[in-house]
Amino acid sequence: MLTLLGVVVVVVGFARRVNPLLVVLGAIAVTSLASGMQPVAIVAAIGKAFTANRYMAVGWLLLPLVGVLERAGLRERAQTLVRSIRAATAGRVLVAYFVLRQCAAALGLTALGGHAQMVRPLVAPMAEAAAERQLAARGRSLGDALRFHLRAHAAAADNIGLFFGEDIFIAIGSILLMKGFLKQNGIDVEPLDLAKWAVPTAIAALVIHVARLLRLDRTIARSGAEGEGRNDA
Repeated sequence: MLTLLGVVVVVVGFARRVNPLLVVLGAIAVTSLASGMQPVAIVAAIGKAFTANRYMAVGWLLLPLVGVLERAGLRERAQTLVRSIRAATAGRVLVAYFVLRQCAAALGLTALGGHAQMVRPLVAPMAEAAAERQLAARGRSLGDALRFHLRAHAAAADNIGLFFGEDIFIAIGSILLMKGFLKQNGIDVEPLDLAKWAVPTAIAALVIHVARLLRLDRTIARSGAEGEGRNDA
């Protein structure tokens, strides 16, 4: 039972908004000490696990590169590009990214996107720039509430596109998990058959979410008409 103290550390740590790395390390230390391991053995086990699974951290190497590009003006260049396209609106920008994200995930390219790599440095700033141009035409500016609303939609486009797109790819983990679970219960189903059933769901998600994103443009126009973010400066 004492080994479950690690779960308590995780719950309390995240509830009090402690640094996630410290919470995880604290949970490891508490669980290991409760199971009778010595401190030196705990450090050795952490080092062995890191060495054995170091390939998992390769993807994180992209984050410093994104940070350097942001510092060099990546967000500003993306916003300038969108402002130069007259037909670009926030909704259309997010629709383009959503369709790209879902199609790429359906082909197994799940790493083509993500909040840290695409949404924060590119997609959200482009949507904000398009909305600012829309509102500037009416003499308005983009308020904080609408700006955060756009960022939430940008994150949702990434999540929904990935979630409903990746199930179409037969070699994705969720398909293999379902096949393994069904086989354990005496039901032998090929991954391709499972992927086929994901197609109608993905199409429905595409239609519904594209409609929501296009409606976002009307929300932006209405917010300008109602006076939110009036540019009095």
